Amino acid sequence: MAYNSLIDRTGATALIPEVASREIMQSMVDSGWLLSLARRLPDMTTAQTRLPVLSSLPVAYFVNGDTGLKQTSEAAWENKYIDAEEVAVIVPIPEAVIADASYDIWAEIRPLIVNAFNIAITKAVLYGTNIPTNWTTNLGAAGLVAFCLAESNYASLASFTDPYEAILGESSDGAGDGLVSLVEADGYTVTGHVATTGFRATLRNTRSTEGVPIFNRIPSEKAVYELDGVPCIFPADGSISSTYKLISGQWDQLVYAMRQDITYRMLTEGVISDAAGNIVYNLPQQDMVALRAVMRIGFALPNPINYMNETEATRCPFAYLSA
Repeated sequence: MAYNSLIDRTGATALIPEVASREIMQSMVDSGWLLSLARRLPDMTTAQTRLPVLSSLPVAYFVNGDTGLKQTSEAAWENKYIDAEEVAVIVPIPEAVIADASYDIWAEIRPLIVNAFNIAITKAVLYGTNIPTNWTTNLGAAGLVAFCLAESNYASLASFTDPYEAILGESSDGAGDGLVSLVEADGYTVTGHVATTGFRATLRNTRSTEGVPIFNRIPSEKAVYELDGVPCIFPADGSISSTYKLISGQWDQLVYAMRQDITYRMLTEGVISDAAGNIVYNLPQQDMVALRAVMRIGFALPNPINYMNETEATRCPFAYLSA
């Protein structure tokens, strides 16, 4: 008699939906605003990929007279890295619940898993929430907000006369440059803004002296907010902290790469334990199954040198606006 039989990957190959994996990765990009704004690099073939980044710029010189000596210059590159880290979740459910359900529970759960992955990744990249150690190194800080803070690329809404000055102004009332100017001063161009849903009302109420809305000029039409011609989005997935009203930057400077697309495995045997090793669920004994979803992805902020700001310690392609 056998006591060690199980359905392994080889035996269940025909049941594993490979197409679903690719579809869900695409849905992550479609529904996840961060993956849509950031620049995707070629898929990783190992857990770590080296990114050669320009660190020194060549300089040209005029020659003094017909016999003057031509000077030399150089360019240099330094290695930066992007590391794949695992994002995962296990969703257990009693078999009786599946049997009694009048709809496909797994079909309902998969979009929720996509949202959960997007939110976890976004909070790690922006605010350093549960951020992997390698990402902290590769992003230059524990998230983009911490990096902006370290590089002094931030502004306070309370320091300016109105939101227009805070976002697009220049040295208003001695308060310093507005948000967009901070990014431009470091040699970058703002390509997108991300704001809390509450900040939408602030923009809607920003008016000219004649009472005309500045950021939404046609109130009778569907509001499409643009700040200096650049779109502003308002994610409603809870990933944007109300502390930071607006995050602006050149989003293609934030790069990511996939090491492993989302894969699913249906668990029918084994136990699920907590961090202390205590058994929480015993799947076969409790007549339960569990859907395990896993992906591996890496993020980095290479921040290459440019002619506007050659000092890495003060160069940043992003800035944030606080209250």
